[in-house]
Amino acid sequence: MPDSNESILRTIELILSLAAGAFVFILGCLLLFICIIYVIDRTQKGHAIRRNYPVIGRFRYVFERLGEYFRQYFFAADREELPFNRAERSWAYRAAKKVDTTLAFGSTRDLKPEGTILFANTMFPCLEEDTQPPSSITFGAHCANPYESHSFFNISAMSYGSLSKPAITALSNGAAKANIWLNTGEGGLSPFHLDGGCDIIFQIGTAKYGVRNAQGKLCDTRLRHIAKHAEVKMFELKISQGAKPGKGGILPAEKVTQEIADIRSIPKGEDSISPNRHPDINNVEDLLSLINHIRDVTGKPTGFKTVIGNFDWLEDMCQIISEKGVDYAPDFITVDSADGGTGAAPQPLMDYVGLPIQESLPKVIDILDRHGLRPRMRVIASGKLITPSAVAWALAVGADAINSARGFMFALGCIQALQCNTNNCPTGITTHRKDLQKGLDPTSKAERVKNYAERMQKEVSMIAHSCGASEPRKLRRNHALMVVDENKTIPLSVIYPPQLPEKPHSDINAT
Repeated sequence: MPDSNESILRTIELILSLAAGAFVFILGCLLLFICIIYVIDRTQKGHAIRRNYPVIGRFRYVFERLGEYFRQYFFAADREELPFNRAERSWAYRAAKKVDTTLAFGSTRDLKPEGTILFANTMFPCLEEDTQPPSSITFGAHCANPYESHSFFNISAMSYGSLSKPAITALSNGAAKANIWLNTGEGGLSPFHLDGGCDIIFQIGTAKYGVRNAQGKLCDTRLRHIAKHAEVKMFELKISQGAKPGKGGILPAEKVTQEIADIRSIPKGEDSISPNRHPDINNVEDLLSLINHIRDVTGKPTGFKTVIGNFDWLEDMCQIISEKGVDYAPDFITVDSADGGTGAAPQPLMDYVGLPIQESLPKVIDILDRHGLRPRMRVIASGKLITPSAVAWALAVGADAINSARGFMFALGCIQALQCNTNNCPTGITTHRKDLQKGLDPTSKAERVKNYAERMQKEVSMIAHSCGASEPRKLRRNHALMVVDENKTIPLSVIYPPQLPEKPHSDINAT
């Protein structure tokens, strides 16, 4: 027995000796590593902090990086974070997961700041038996293949490239389940857009990806090939987008895989940077000419997307249409907001260029109304409209439909990590790294996309019924109020009075 105890003690001593040796070795390696870092920091000349405070100066960059996460999860209040605060994200998450979206005890939203939008409830809201499903609208009634849609809330432009294969697949299948449309973004038509069989809006960006020839110009043969897909219902010419007006799309080289290169007809592994504008569009007449050319070639409704900076060009466009006839008009215009999102954009453009949709949307609609071009030209609103109140506001102002990109990214599981431009998206949505994509299951996420769209339609309808409108598309400007000081509101119908057409067109299709 004593021998046994002695053996155990010797074993313990050996283990402790080995552990001590390992500890000394690791400590030695750590000290050597710190010395190497010290020498590197002292001798480098690019960073003053590291040169003056070697080793510990590096923690500045760590804390700076961690600050984003600590603010998001611990320090930011529910209503103060940008680009989307916790309350907005939380509603989107709950809607996508089909869980309770009700709250208790009262709103955390401050209702007094100037510019706040409120809705004017009626004393006699609609009963269930008086409500109606969303009415349908027609795009391009004069086209060979008009497009009729019942949905007022759809998926905005997100290309395969900026988003991953499982993300696009989930969006396509979710859109089909919810009976809404999906915009391809400027990266061309991928098999994953077609996977679910949903209605598709094909976007043509400034680089003409997917419909370009070897010289990068629009190719009618490729255009007809895209139009042959029954799922493709309309074509959208992208002039600019809110996050980077006057700047083309940016897809970093690490995201340009062979598959994406083939779809876009560009070299693999090189930055995919679109021109700042369409080289073949130099003025409003060129814009209208190209839109009509695309419509003639495809036989499908065609419009354009732009962020608004000024309105002179729109007045000029309406004048040309008046001279050439209403059939020459685009079938729709997508108005993007200056606070729209994107995978990658220069900060000066994102922060300082373009008008927010709160100002641009009502003015665009008023100009079109004044020229008698509505509803011949449909208006789609886009840019940070991810909650029922924002969507209801856009409908009340006069939009025919709303597109959302980031709302559906939240439905896919986006956590607003702000890593879209790095290929390191932790949720697998905006990355082409297989190890990160595996966390995104297209089947379950498609169900969440459907849930989000359906909950949006339900709760916008709830706002409409509270205002006395039987369905969302019957919301009008008199249903919404704007706070002009802490104790006073004014109806939007007073701020933006109705515009009577200067020259009514008798052949415009009715709503």
